[in-house]
Amino acid sequence: MSEAKLAEPIQTSIPAAPTKGLGARALGVIFAPRDTYAAIAARPRALGALVAVIVISASAISAFLATEVGKNAYIDQALSSMEGFGVNVTDQMMTGIERQAQYAPYFTTAAQVIFIPLGALVMAGLALALFNAILGGNASLKQVYAIVAHSYFIVALGALFSAPLFYLRASMASPTSFAIFFPMVDEGTFLGRIVGAMDLFRIWWLVSLSIGLGVLYKRRTGPIAWSLLGVYLIIVLILAGIRTALSGA
Repeated sequence: MSEAKLAEPIQTSIPAAPTKGLGARALGVIFAPRDTYAAIAARPRALGALVAVIVISASAISAFLATEVGKNAYIDQALSSMEGFGVNVTDQMMTGIERQAQYAPYFTTAAQVIFIPLGALVMAGLALALFNAILGGNASLKQVYAIVAHSYFIVALGALFSAPLFYLRASMASPTSFAIFFPMVDEGTFLGRIVGAMDLFRIWWLVSLSIGLGVLYKRRTGPIAWSLLGVYLIIVLILAGIRTALSGA
């Protein structure tokens, strides 16, 4: 009997839930994620969420980059990133970076329009591959894509929170990274790069996404969240190691 139960596919039928408008869904993902994701899974709609996330994120960051403070911060961030990968910045490269800074608000908006829907599609595809193909779930791509798209409201909230702090600090370094808890750690070291890459809003987003997938596939949130956070940590460690090796730090 126990073996038969283990062989049963994951049931992902979602009970009827009250219809929620876009605003209610956006706030619900932040304040009442479990009930909100249940409503999203029952009536999956991704387009409105994606448009709202793009508008919020792009407006917040582009407004900052349109200022002189933002342009200078963009240049500093670009130089820091290139030097972190061991690139020697020439005068010609510097001129190119300064030119790019003038168009940074437009590049940022274009990047949001392209990569937010594409990133959501990749995440949804990976979730389908794991939960449907491997674990026997039966959710549709539309359902999973809607869950991922709505989880991005956490990302948009992070952009709204960070943009004013970027301006006040005249820096594009994340004001919500773990580096704020470790001011004594040199940001150019391996450990410094790790704590600088670990971001509170990214962790919140992954936990929120885990809740959504747990609701959709009727599985416990904890194992999903720990798995996603583990993958996130591995990526951070790999990138920190590469940057440290290239910079010779």
